Amino acid sequence: MGSRFFARLKEEFAGYNKAALGADAVAGMTVVAVSLPLALAFGVSSGGDAAAGLISAILAGLIISGLSGASYQIAGPTGTMMAILTVVAARHTVQGVFIVTLLAGAVLLLAGLLQFGKLISLIPLPVVCGFTSGIALMIILGQVDAFFGVSSEGATVLQKLVSYFRNGFSPDSHALLIGVFVLVVMVFWPKKWNRHVPSSLAAIVLATALSAVLGLDGAKVGAIPRTLLPAARLDLAAIEWGTVLQTYLSPALSCAALIAVESLLCGASASRMKNESFDPDQQLVAQGVGNLIIPFFGGVPAASALARTSVAIRSGGRTRMTGIFSAFGLIGVLFLLGDLMAEVPLAALAGVLVVSAARMNDWENIRYIFRKRFKAAITAYLLTMVCTIVFDLNVAILSGVAFAAVVFVYRQTRLHVTITEFDSEDDKLDATVVTIDGVLFFANVETLKRELAGVNMCERLVIAMRGVPSIDLGGAQALNELLDFYQERGTAVSICGAQRHVHDMLMRTDTLDLLPDARFFNTVDQALTVRVGV
Repeated sequence: MGSRFFARLKEEFAGYNKAALGADAVAGMTVVAVSLPLALAFGVSSGGDAAAGLISAILAGLIISGLSGASYQIAGPTGTMMAILTVVAARHTVQGVFIVTLLAGAVLLLAGLLQFGKLISLIPLPVVCGFTSGIALMIILGQVDAFFGVSSEGATVLQKLVSYFRNGFSPDSHALLIGVFVLVVMVFWPKKWNRHVPSSLAAIVLATALSAVLGLDGAKVGAIPRTLLPAARLDLAAIEWGTVLQTYLSPALSCAALIAVESLLCGASASRMKNESFDPDQQLVAQGVGNLIIPFFGGVPAASALARTSVAIRSGGRTRMTGIFSAFGLIGVLFLLGDLMAEVPLAALAGVLVVSAARMNDWENIRYIFRKRFKAAITAYLLTMVCTIVFDLNVAILSGVAFAAVVFVYRQTRLHVTITEFDSEDDKLDATVVTIDGVLFFANVETLKRELAGVNMCERLVIAMRGVPSIDLGGAQALNELLDFYQERGTAVSICGAQRHVHDMLMRTDTLDLLPDARFFNTVDQALTVRVGV
């Protein structure tokens, strides 16, 4: 893996010059405009604070982009892990978030070294869409407090919703005004302007200005320390190592799975945009190393995200230096604009997250599976989404993948039997052709027997097996029983079109001994043309 990485670096920076460096620098500063509001919002909503989000984006740009499996990946805090991290923070404080980040990094690093990157492709599209929609809905529901200026009880989203009904719901007009203002700006921001000034950044700047001009009350981001080593960071001495796995392993695995899925899907999509290869295993290593280091600087989990990556590509970024330049840009923002960012209303960040969550959904594929009425895909999508909300990501993905696997196995092993009868007027004797399509194995032999039970006795029975890709011992034994049954009653049985491995299995199970060589044909026409005796 190391040799592949260095070979990729050598190819990536071959002929690198001042023009390429300038292009990367410009693209990196453009990414800063997109990354800044997202870092602030996801940092606050992931159990940390605005500084935690900024530090995560900075270190992700330096480490994850630098070690990435492609030249274009831009990482930072994302919304996919918020639902998990807010629960962890509510139960175990921000130190719990740091521990989960550390463990998730270790899991990702191990997965990359074991070359598990390609396994992500085994997760069906409806399952990916389902847990993305579930996470998006949880993000939106999780912003109710900040968006409406209310308070709730409980750690999970469902517990918070219950507390609204129990304790009452009285929105703050100032917070609601800011939140709605941000929604309107982001939704109606012209696309041609968005290339130069992202809607999220414009919404936060305008909302902060509006709040200051009107003197609106409400919670603000607050002071952001001008340092990359804030007081709130991972403290190894404070960890109770005896219970750390019992307490944090489950959320860490969920975070690791989310980071892996989001990063690898981002890499696959961006590789098509840039027409460049992508190494999923190296990407997992990069994500692992980055998330192992980030909590020691007080950051929250980071993943490569298409929102940042696509901006880097469209802005002319050529190498992974784009991500590194974006990190330096955010460092400048942290030290120079900290006082201004402290005045950003939390309701404005909540509005950004609501729109970002809605845009997380893969609406194109969701509309497609519903428009085409793919029942299995719709069921997998809804099952995964509900399990994501009610249980957790691990249960959701396992449930969705298990359901998709069961449907796939059922469809692949479903046996189709077609019976065609010929009368003697065709000069082909009194013959019946039984065409079998599908895997013939122990679980569906009863289907074959049931279909053949209605076949009238005839002089010749032709079993067409070209559509049988494989057969197991149970299927071969059932076929032997049918051969015995018909031959004992004077019917000449022939087999045609058996594939090589099916033919080999019939030989091993003595099926060939029941029929002379003259009873095996390549096509049905040959079997019906040649006259054979019983």
